[in-house]
Amino acid sequence: MDFTSAAYWAALGSIVLANIVLSGDNAVVIAMAARSLPAHQQRKAIFWGSAAAIVMRIILTLIAVEMLKWPYLKVVGALLLLYIGISLLSEDNGDDGGHKEIGGMAAAIRTILVADLVMSLDNVLAVAAAAKGNTALLIIGLAVSIPLIIFGSTLLLKVMDRFPIIITLGAALLGFLAGEMLLTDPAVVARFGEPSHAAINAAGAVGAAIVVATGLWMQRRARERSQEKSRDKSPA
Repeated sequence: MDFTSAAYWAALGSIVLANIVLSGDNAVVIAMAARSLPAHQQRKAIFWGSAAAIVMRIILTLIAVEMLKWPYLKVVGALLLLYIGISLLSEDNGDDGGHKEIGGMAAAIRTILVADLVMSLDNVLAVAAAAKGNTALLIIGLAVSIPLIIFGSTLLLKVMDRFPIIITLGAALLGFLAGEMLLTDPAVVARFGEPSHAAINAAGAVGAAIVVATGLWMQRRARERSQEKSRDKSPA
């Protein structure tokens, strides 16, 4: 495909557009993972997490068609998403110094990579279809998408600071995606048959409820322990 042709630029535009539309949930995870970091590390975590996730997504796109046929892959992915959603919602925002900051940034980037890997299993198929077998076009299209995803994550981070309820909604989204993935795994479909849209939505709702309920409970327990420690340390 000649890069001067209209077909080339149409395909490139399709890749960028598909990646932006399908990366809304990824932007939520990136923003949630970076929110507990010190301000000077948030941009670094968003940039390196997004860039590494895009590189990983390029590799994943090339092999996704075969990977999606593997039984129990989505089951594992669903369990990972549940864990990530609960962890992000229950996460303590305290800061105990420089050592915690370094570990926090590494943990944030790791969370971004794992979540992007899990959530991209289905999404990359649309991007691969838009590329029409042109690997160079695929790489260019995903690379162009990096600053757009970073912008979306940065904007979400600011909105989360102003409206904390979005953090809970973001965690619920991860739980919903986990429920959907679990029910559409090839092994589950082979055993129970193709699920209906209603069943998929119900599984997503259950996943969202599990994440929010568990995350908020862990959050409350952490606050109670913190208050108990403060009382123990206070002079009699």
